[in-house]
Amino acid sequence: MCALSAASAQGADVTLGDTLSLREVTVTAIKQVEDTLEAGAVTVIDRRTGERNGVMSVKTAAPLVPNLFVPDYGSRMTSAIYIRGIGARMDQPATGLNIDNVPIMCKENYDLDILDIDRVEVLRGPQSTMFGRNTMGGVINVYTLSPLNYQGTRIMLEGGSHTTLRAGVSHYRKLSSTLALGASASMNSTAGEFVNEYNGKRCDWERQGNARVKLDWQPLEGLYVSNVLSACVTRQGGYPYERVETGMIAYNDTCFYRRTSVIDGITVKKDFDTWSLAGIASYQYLDDNMTLDQDFTPIPYFTLTQARSEHAATLDVVARNKKSGKWEWTNGATGFYRHINMRAPVTFLDQGIAELIEKHRNEALPDYPITWDERKFVLGSQFTAPTWGVALYHRSTLDLGKLRLAAGLRVDYEHAALNYRSTTHTGYVILHNGEFFAHEPIDIDDKGNLGKHYFQFLPSFNATWRFNERNSAYATISRGSKAGGYNTQMFSDVLQQRLMNKMGFGSAYDVNKVVGYKPEKAWNFEVGTNLATADRKLRADFDLFYVQCRDLQLTVFPEGTTTGRLMTNAGKSRSLGAEAAIAWQPREATGVNLSYGYTNSKFLEYNNGKADFKGKYIPFAPAHTLHASAYNRFAIACGDWLNSITLSANVQAAGRIYWDEANTLSQPFYALLGGELTLEGRYYTLEVWGRNLTGTRYHTFYFVSMSRDFLQRGRGRSLGATLRLRF
Repeated sequence: MCALSAASAQGADVTLGDTLSLREVTVTAIKQVEDTLEAGAVTVIDRRTGERNGVMSVKTAAPLVPNLFVPDYGSRMTSAIYIRGIGARMDQPATGLNIDNVPIMCKENYDLDILDIDRVEVLRGPQSTMFGRNTMGGVINVYTLSPLNYQGTRIMLEGGSHTTLRAGVSHYRKLSSTLALGASASMNSTAGEFVNEYNGKRCDWERQGNARVKLDWQPLEGLYVSNVLSACVTRQGGYPYERVETGMIAYNDTCFYRRTSVIDGITVKKDFDTWSLAGIASYQYLDDNMTLDQDFTPIPYFTLTQARSEHAATLDVVARNKKSGKWEWTNGATGFYRHINMRAPVTFLDQGIAELIEKHRNEALPDYPITWDERKFVLGSQFTAPTWGVALYHRSTLDLGKLRLAAGLRVDYEHAALNYRSTTHTGYVILHNGEFFAHEPIDIDDKGNLGKHYFQFLPSFNATWRFNERNSAYATISRGSKAGGYNTQMFSDVLQQRLMNKMGFGSAYDVNKVVGYKPEKAWNFEVGTNLATADRKLRADFDLFYVQCRDLQLTVFPEGTTTGRLMTNAGKSRSLGAEAAIAWQPREATGVNLSYGYTNSKFLEYNNGKADFKGKYIPFAPAHTLHASAYNRFAIACGDWLNSITLSANVQAAGRIYWDEANTLSQPFYALLGGELTLEGRYYTLEVWGRNLTGTRYHTFYFVSMSRDFLQRGRGRSLGATLRLRF
């Protein structure tokens, strides 16, 4: 007979989760300050909490973190991350991502599933002094299981709504007392939720496979070496964009995203008597292809392909002294190199030729109308984009007892180049009085080389007052930056205007002005506190922040019937807000967690030449984020077959989200209800879960194309079960 109680099962893991500040130091954390009581606003999601909330990626971790918002739209290429009103829809990210210490260089590679996540750390606010480029909003550090600390075999099987299947297997073992190996493989697939009404097929189908090999080695006392090799293959449809006017997804041409990536990263750390030296090096390869029905209508206007291959290498060397006296220091030197080859042809189809070219030309010269030679032609674009950078950084901490003062500075140099070639070979016939008058060939072959370089000085200051070992208050001032560069997606529009200009109308763009953009810079001012009761059953973090951004990078669609997307530096903005994270665990088997973030983010200066948006809210960044969860574990004395039953419920919410700079369109505040029933035995965990149980309707993205409004609907109700086996 089985016995039931509300206490934790004997021998079970009773560490039910910590989504507040990290209270332990691990050898894998190379660059973080050793005590996160002075690190500012930090959220840590441990393995148990992550598994209970289905955390396998940045996107699924985001709801647990105050003021972190990662909308789910488009495809896995569109990895937009917003923290405290700071974010990016394309090109350079505003938030950095490190996986097992390796900085992921390409934002398009952020959205991937990761098996066996040990913990996730989210450092909010600029982290540029220590982590460098594109960490103006913060840094997300993901660490996977180490075979030195965990041995055994793990199997994960999951099934859910919309024919969603997920499976993974991993094995960790020590090959000797100093050498350990871990290997994992996983796959997931879904038939998709959204239907393209044009052909009756689901458009957001997906297939993804991942593999990872991790080798940890401690050959000598004080020497640690870790090498992680990972690969990911993604194939998906995606882009379920519905037209606002009809509420329907309906487009005639193929949309898909394909990605293959390989990352190899090595971390070496050597402890000496009074200091340590660490090096982190990586090689990263990405090959992807995004092909779109660019107008997202059943009408044959035009299609876009963006195919790219990228090679990147990074190196970071960090020296720091061991905590022994009043002064602690960290010195670092880092460098990177990225090389991108890309082709991005836009194919004009029948209706696109008729409305975007012939119509404008014939309205300008009605006595001499034209007809195109063929009802399909290509605006071809090819690019080579090498980018490199180097930096030196330092951080010092002075311990004055209860008061700790810290200051850091990073000096950063970056050079970005773009070599481009834009071509088209086509022509048209000129008519007069309905008869042939002349034939005009169009042969364009434009080449060019562009280059920019930037110096950045990125300081940070922190003061922490410790009331005792559990409670502290801090104040932080830090400067962050998001890299500048070149927006290749505008070249199709540049070439289109060049073509029209050869025909006697339209305007020629200054290529350097419309494709180049400067770094975005921000100052962050923050005060906060970390609190805990003596028994640590109640813990809370609170902070207030003010962020001012200059040269704000915004993605805009040029007016009218154009094909490109323009990245522009749009004046100034400011964000102010508050964050709270509370964890209450009255007993080992029961817990309540709450995280809440408020952001008021507005333009201080932004005039696009047609309207002044001063005082308007920044688009795409939610004013409120909320995650609340509660769980209770009941111990079951049923031998190895059933040790406990856990009931849990959660709510995640966000909004209001403005979709445009004029603030005329928005997504109101919405909430999604989830729940889970977990059965746990000695060798298994079975989770039966539901997400968005109320079927709440909401939207995650808005844009304008061809003067038409489009939205992407958020995912509806889904039910499923996850089985985890441990041997």
